[in-house]
Amino acid sequence: MSTPDRLVHIIDDDLAVRDSLRWLLEGEGLAARTYASAEEFLGAFRDDRPACAVVDLRMPGMSGLELQEALLRRHVMLPLVFVTAHGDVQLAVMAMRRGAVDFVEKPVADERLVAAVHRALTLHARPFPG
Repeated sequence: MSTPDRLVHIIDDDLAVRDSLRWLLEGEGLAARTYASAEEFLGAFRDDRPACAVVDLRMPGMSGLELQEALLRRHVMLPLVFVTAHGDVQLAVMAMRRGAVDFVEKPVADERLVAAVHRALTLHARPFPG
């Protein structure tokens, strides 16, 4: 099912990961935008359409958890799917308690990530004023 009206934000400091995830999600019919850092994402983000974000947990500068905190402070209820090469149960629990949809370890299993993104988009599928 193509859902170009919904957007997936991909936030990861690794260019190869960003490109790979964008290719995967666009292959599923989803619109995707990529950002090299949490700061870049926050500077560009507009809450004007159903969306979710796939966020690397550990990045230089603002981490994925710090991004989640910043969004919560701004009352932005953007569903987040965390990805990380460094699985840490304590961080996963913290992210999930703050409302993350899923916590996926790298290398990412395509089917699991796509399913998590679809769940996240369903959570944010409210109509936006045009």
